[in-house]
Amino acid sequence: MASQRELSDFLTAIERRAFKQAMFAVRNEESALDIVQDAMMKLAEKYGDHPSTELPMLFQRILQNTIRDYYRRSKVRSLWTTLFSSLSSHSDDEDYDPLETVSGESGSYSPQTPDGQLQQTQLLAIIEKEIESLPARQREAFLLRYWEDMDVAETASAMGCSEGSVKTHCSRANHSLAAALKAKGITL
Repeated sequence: MASQRELSDFLTAIERRAFKQAMFAVRNEESALDIVQDAMMKLAEKYGDHPSTELPMLFQRILQNTIRDYYRRSKVRSLWTTLFSSLSSHSDDEDYDPLETVSGESGSYSPQTPDGQLQQTQLLAIIEKEIESLPARQREAFLLRYWEDMDVAETASAMGCSEGSVKTHCSRANHSLAAALKAKGITL
């Protein structure tokens, strides 16, 4: 059973990566923060008494389900907003921009020269943009396998699909990313 301290340490360690994952999925900072907070609360409330070794898999499953719930709610909200907006005479007062995104952090590695830092920041921005453009299931599989460092079985469990599907999604994501980066003249 995980102690309060172990649960707190786990949540502290996972929060940034979870936020990035949510940002890639929903592309809205406030929504991504809400999703991560909801997922953390669900983990603490419902699974806080599970062994600490189970927390990463449980959290990833909860996070992915919370992202799916967000899209379900958005779809319903959009439907009702569309229906009600057709009844009103004007809707020009909105200042909400759904395309707002947050810039990526450069991570723990920091090049020594300003030029190196700029190149790294630009490269990460390009890679993140290409990851965002992947289809949702490919992006999810790619992030779980290579960002969260899960094996195929863990990723399949978190995504709720077969191991073969995970391999297919990861392969397609890798090929898409490699082609997109190569087209921009980037070799890693």
